Amino acid sequence: MAVIVTVEVPGGTQEQYEESTALITGAEWWPPQGFIAHAAGPDGTGGWRIVDFWDSEDDFLAFVEKTRPLLDRSGMPSILPKVQEAVNVILK
Repeated sequence: MAVIVTVEVPGGTQEQYEESTALITGAEWWPPQGFIAHAAGPDGTGGWRIVDFWDSEDDFLAFVEKTRPLLDRSGMPSILPKVQEAVNVILK
């Protein structure tokens, strides 16, 4: 079952996001198993919002374990993602 993962990063900046994204997408294991799509941008309150689509929650959790050291290096704060079932994912 596909899932939608939403991450809210209060106070997160575009600079932090771009640095962490460069580290992740530059990793030898990129793209990770189960990854479908990713979008991110300002949340309108001074923070950052990230929305991902994954084949399963297990695939996402495996990705989190791989990215944890990279995110620590980029200064991104530790956050708790919201995971919910995706009834449908449509890509262009």
